[in-house]
Amino acid sequence: MSESTSMTSRKQALLTIASKQAQNGEKPQDSAAKEFGINSFNDQIMRERLPKEDYKKLRDTIKKGTKLDMNIANSVAHAMKEWAISKGVSHFTHWFQPQTGLTAEKHDAFLELDEGVVVERFRGNQLVQGEPDASSFPSGGSRTTFEARGYTMWDPSSPAFIVDGPKGGILCIPSVFISYTGEALDKKTPLLRSMEAISRSAMRLLRLFGNKTANRVITTIGTEQEYFLIDKAFYNLRPDLQITGRTLIGAQPPKGQQLDDHYFGAIKERVLSYMQDAEAELYKLAVPAKTRHNEVAPHQYELAPIFAEANVGADRNQLIMEILKKVANRHGLVALLHEKPFAGINGSGKHNNWSMQDSDGNNLLDPGHTPEQNLQFLVFLLSILRAVHKYGDLLRMSIASAPNDHRLGANEAPPAVISVFLGERLSTILDDIKEGISTKAVEDFIIDLGISKLPSILRDNTDRNRTSPFAFTGSKFEFRAIGSSASVSLPNTVLSAAVAESIDILTDEIEKLMQDGSNLNDAVLKVLKKYVIETEDIRFEGNNYSEEWEKEAARRGLPNVKKTAYALDAFLDSKNMDLLISQNVFSKKEIESRYNTKLEQYITTLEIEVDAFCDLADTRVVPAAIAYQGSLAETIKKLKDLGDDISPVAVATETELLKKISENIAQLVAGCREIRDRVAEAEDIEDLSQKAKFMADNVSDLLQTARVPADELETLISDDLWPLPKYSEMLFIM
Repeated sequence: MSESTSMTSRKQALLTIASKQAQNGEKPQDSAAKEFGINSFNDQIMRERLPKEDYKKLRDTIKKGTKLDMNIANSVAHAMKEWAISKGVSHFTHWFQPQTGLTAEKHDAFLELDEGVVVERFRGNQLVQGEPDASSFPSGGSRTTFEARGYTMWDPSSPAFIVDGPKGGILCIPSVFISYTGEALDKKTPLLRSMEAISRSAMRLLRLFGNKTANRVITTIGTEQEYFLIDKAFYNLRPDLQITGRTLIGAQPPKGQQLDDHYFGAIKERVLSYMQDAEAELYKLAVPAKTRHNEVAPHQYELAPIFAEANVGADRNQLIMEILKKVANRHGLVALLHEKPFAGINGSGKHNNWSMQDSDGNNLLDPGHTPEQNLQFLVFLLSILRAVHKYGDLLRMSIASAPNDHRLGANEAPPAVISVFLGERLSTILDDIKEGISTKAVEDFIIDLGISKLPSILRDNTDRNRTSPFAFTGSKFEFRAIGSSASVSLPNTVLSAAVAESIDILTDEIEKLMQDGSNLNDAVLKVLKKYVIETEDIRFEGNNYSEEWEKEAARRGLPNVKKTAYALDAFLDSKNMDLLISQNVFSKKEIESRYNTKLEQYITTLEIEVDAFCDLADTRVVPAAIAYQGSLAETIKKLKDLGDDISPVAVATETELLKKISENIAQLVAGCREIRDRVAEAEDIEDLSQKAKFMADNVSDLLQTARVPADELETLISDDLWPLPKYSEMLFIM
């Protein structure tokens, strides 16, 4: 790119953005209630279009977890097809989630030829099972290239939906994805298995406490999605953003988030227009987007839906990410989901609010008004604490990725230490159980400001600790450490499997004490005391961002694994493999394949970032620096030619600037050479784990070091010559 072209492109982008306004529709949007679910094959549509008995059987599968009756497949397929065609749909797809972390789809037409006559047909076997090519999806070595066959299978508990296209919609059928030999190749199959595991375990405990009506326990999630928005004109001039999702070069702007003036601030009109359109699209798909607001960093935002069953919530989060990107494009914007798209300001995550509910609608993590008297709640609570205590390394593994390494522990997100926050009231109750003393029931605490016009409000059982990676927030736990671009399936799979085992263990011990003569209350309190003591190390009520906590965590023996290459080792730890296999969540082969896949993705991500950074340095930054260097040299020569007519100080100033430019060019070129050498050295390492660790120790940090002279050059080079949109532009111009 020539100097004039670079200059023109960046200036043109600024001019283009300045002329943009919020996009207003031709008419006001319909109400959420009117639009909600119009593109979803929901309960109302099924009731209207299915024979009564078929509807009842399908409803039992969805609500009670009964096995799908294959005899109704043709009926459901026909009804689904007729509904889709009535909405202008010509193709269907099994929509699934391979180990890429994204979604996948292969479109098939309803079109068939029947004795030369064109008909639109959709059979039950097509609904239930599909066959995409499995050879090119990540398998971690569990499949070879020539083993191409894979199967998708309909997940009836997650509603089918229609995604609008430019010339007609696509009927999307949420599905699992397995290999020819039956191994799970996707993220959803293990999640569904973990939901079955926790339901079995939790039902045992409910029966122990006398619950005779519930027939199933459901894990529920509500996932808060953070993201950045920038103008597409800037994005098109940033190859690093396009290729890696984050800026590999960029000097800090004079103002970032220091004033905290973006958080919960008034939403800009252009952004609000985008948000409203994105919500409208989500409502059509029956995704109940509930909350929107500005986040902490400039041009950072959050969207949160209402709770749903874990597999449905995971599907919805994938749809949310896709819709955020799709609608942004229509508005001339780009939604950035990378965990750390801009250095020096907050990155993005997603807060996974996790709870359990029985089939009667009771939240099993609701402590009630007197949690100290709610023994059933306390058993579930201690089961979760035991799960986090024993399998904290596995939970850390579940959120590990190269992008998330930039965010965890950066004083903006939970650290890599997995700990639990319970709040003052629950902590007091557990401390009293440990000491064997009765906790006095506390009346609901009312906050009254003494202002006549303002009502009194009821205070929650706990405050919220936004620095904790795993915090109890009233009737749920908030797992805050998941990255913004990640699928939520694996963290929820691991969490549910660990909690299922813990519930079983606590239930076994309570039942054993009762068999030995203890009554239920005494047996429960004795078991609770044991696990209050056992899990004490992971409970922390303070500031998880502080250096003091990192030191205290080390004193307690809690792992603090900061890099993905090392965190992934937990997947193959014998206790963790035993858990996942015994809970029927993964087979040994499935664990190994995911471990290898994650290593490959980590290594490849760093390799791509190195290539993108060095290409940017070689083709954009260094040429701009050399051009400015030449201009400075010419200026210095002219100043010197003036002789005594010019002050030596002026020449010295220009000369010092030229020296800085030259030094930074040399450092940048040398940095690229060194980092490329390290990547080349890694190529000779055959073992994936060793290679990933080598990249973590020798490449990841070097990338951060290598950008320093590039960032410095941005502050030195004439603004007219700098080819890349700057942080001060991308983060503040919309």
